[in-house]
Amino acid sequence: MQTPKKIAIVGSGLVGSLLAIYLRKAGHSVHIYDRSPDIRQIEFSGRSINLAMSNRGWKALDAVGIGDAVREIALPMDKRAIHLVGKLNFQNYGQEGEAIYSISRGILNRKMIDLAEEAGAEFFFEQKIWDVTLKEATLHVGETERGLWDELQYDMVFGADGAFSRIRHRMQRQSMFNYSQEFLNLGYKELNIPANVDGSHKLDSKSFHIWPRGDYMLIALPNLDGSFTCTLFMPFEGENSFDLLKSKEDVEVFFTANFPDSIDVIPKLAEDFFKNPTSTLVTMKCFPWTYEDKVALIGDACHAIVPFYGQGMNAGFEDISVLFEIMEEYGDNWGKIFSEYQNVRKPDADAIAELSYRNFIEMGTKTADEKFLLQKKIEKKFSDKYPDKWVPLYSRVTFSDRPYSEALAIGDKQDEIMKQILSIKDIENCWDSELIESKILDLLE
Repeated sequence: MQTPKKIAIVGSGLVGSLLAIYLRKAGHSVHIYDRSPDIRQIEFSGRSINLAMSNRGWKALDAVGIGDAVREIALPMDKRAIHLVGKLNFQNYGQEGEAIYSISRGILNRKMIDLAEEAGAEFFFEQKIWDVTLKEATLHVGETERGLWDELQYDMVFGADGAFSRIRHRMQRQSMFNYSQEFLNLGYKELNIPANVDGSHKLDSKSFHIWPRGDYMLIALPNLDGSFTCTLFMPFEGENSFDLLKSKEDVEVFFTANFPDSIDVIPKLAEDFFKNPTSTLVTMKCFPWTYEDKVALIGDACHAIVPFYGQGMNAGFEDISVLFEIMEEYGDNWGKIFSEYQNVRKPDADAIAELSYRNFIEMGTKTADEKFLLQKKIEKKFSDKYPDKWVPLYSRVTFSDRPYSEALAIGDKQDEIMKQILSIKDIENCWDSELIESKILDLLE
């Protein structure tokens, strides 16, 4: 427990809600503001990518005793199901028993708000925060950006309001504030595979389904009700792009040619395609993340990433875990807490941003490549025999809580080793041999 503070969180999403639970556990008064209506009272919009909870996320939830409540709405996926044209391959994610968990973003967000309220946090929906006075931790709220504003005074403010954060917008006006954002020339659109009549899944429910097609792809993650949330990733313009799919016929012809085994399981393909928006993908970086002992950014507000490693939520939840480890160390010294928090987390946020971008290449192109699949077989065999010498990059990121920056550095070294192994003559026939095993051991020295 710390000396109680009056703390405001801007943003009632996943990170803001979990942060509220942690702050309440530490004895603080917590108010959460969001400009949107209460998500529990409305239909969730059709612009979601299902979440993939992994070790870092579970660690943060379990630490405040809510992991089991969330597990009730999660489905384990222990492998990729790779849909090639006329062929289906499966690729395990990790060791026996290791899985990532599919969760509907809307269902989880509703659950997290309920849990935060149970912990004693107060929510204020449809409240538009336009600005913050950094030195005083004062929020400015009003109906319009140029109208009358009320002032809300706090001891401390956290900006958990996403990639286009209003709190960060104010911090950007400081001198020596570094900021960048980079949009991919790639959008995404939500589609839906409904359940069978008996409520069962039309595809394997323990798999993350992916249709890799190079610079575009389709993915599908299972839901508790037997449905799958699908996401189509495509360039906005050019060959194989959203720009070329202008009619019902265009969409159906494109899917028939490129995702033929999806046609029968997406009955409202064209309807969903034109009803749901095409959304953008952005990587956002900034520094510093804090202002004195008054204001701090957390989650997407300070490190928005593209979704291709399934780590956006997990990284945001880990921000909170790390922050609270530092709080336990420094007690009421919030200036030191904030300084340590941003300095510890910034390198890892940059690392997972890089890894997430790279994983788009892996998901869209490499999962359909025979050489890549062979690399994964070699890595699995070697890591099974020498688990102290080789942990695959995916496992370091997903089934570990070691720093992302460490995973990136070790992963780069491992990739260089595998390039040499895959260049060995006739590797397709000799990969499962003592010669290859010895070569990897030599390269690791």
